[in-house]
Amino acid sequence: MTSTPSSPVATRPKSFPLAWFIRAAVSVAVLTLLFTIVPIADVWNEAMRLPPLLWISGLALFLAGHAAAAAKWRLLIGAGVSFPQAFQAHLAGLAANLCLPGLAGGDVVRAGLVARSAEDGAQLAMGSIADRLVDIFGLLVIAIVGAFLSLRRAQGEYDVLWWLLVASMVALAVLAPASLGLDRALKKSRREGRIGRLFVRAVSVTAHLARQPGRLLLCLAISMAVQATFVGINIAFARAVQLEAPVAAWFFAWSTAKIVAIAPISMGGLGVREATMAKLLANFGADPARVIAIGLIWQTVLYASGLIGALAQMVWMPHSEKVAAPDPAGAAVERSP
Repeated sequence: MTSTPSSPVATRPKSFPLAWFIRAAVSVAVLTLLFTIVPIADVWNEAMRLPPLLWISGLALFLAGHAAAAAKWRLLIGAGVSFPQAFQAHLAGLAANLCLPGLAGGDVVRAGLVARSAEDGAQLAMGSIADRLVDIFGLLVIAIVGAFLSLRRAQGEYDVLWWLLVASMVALAVLAPASLGLDRALKKSRREGRIGRLFVRAVSVTAHLARQPGRLLLCLAISMAVQATFVGINIAFARAVQLEAPVAAWFFAWSTAKIVAIAPISMGGLGVREATMAKLLANFGADPARVIAIGLIWQTVLYASGLIGALAQMVWMPHSEKVAAPDPAGAAVERSP
């Protein structure tokens, strides 16, 4: 009896990363336009005025803020994940945000890295979503408060309110799908099999989080404190290069620019964030060249933290866990009774 030779498994050709390419192109185009309006030499000269020690202090504060953010995330994802694990995964998420397109690239990476330790995979997934939504809501609150505290000193009140409306629309565009997803989950939960069990558990976890307003408010307070710290770092950078703008205007402009940069039209918000801040702070008499310089200096802090996250991942993570991070959704199904 002759055996039939098995046919080789067809490998799926890699598709061209069109979305990544488009977002990178948008970032390059926006930066090119910015440097056409404001000469790059002026931006470079302003950036060189920043003391290196202040930059290092800003990076240290940024990492401390993300340690608090990792603790907040741990409050939402349930038991089984220690703080060192959460912080390590959070740093890896920062690194992933630099190279993965889309809003949730880093969120997926950090959830996958702790999925084996999490006692409830569904709570890990839903808690990660809740963590992102809490951050966006906190940014929106900061932007609104900053806008109304600084309106009296603005040269263009219409521009301030218009950009605040844009930020609100972007935030709602992110928040709305999450709320609509709950209704879809209720409908799909009736289906039998693995997917049905996953949705049943996800709805249960969502209801559990909703019954803990105290924990959600604590997470919101942590989130807003962390974002306020980041705004403070930018204000310190600005003062170092003699960029004068009202403190409330910084809270409004920085938070609004960060929300606008969430829209998946550029690479990690690069270019879009700087252009938005320059436009908004111009209404308060701030020099656009210095604003763009501060924005790009802040980008170097983000890239440095991402590099630290990547190095930490390579050094701390055992080789067996580096090879393949499990899917948190699959873990949720396996652990569900």
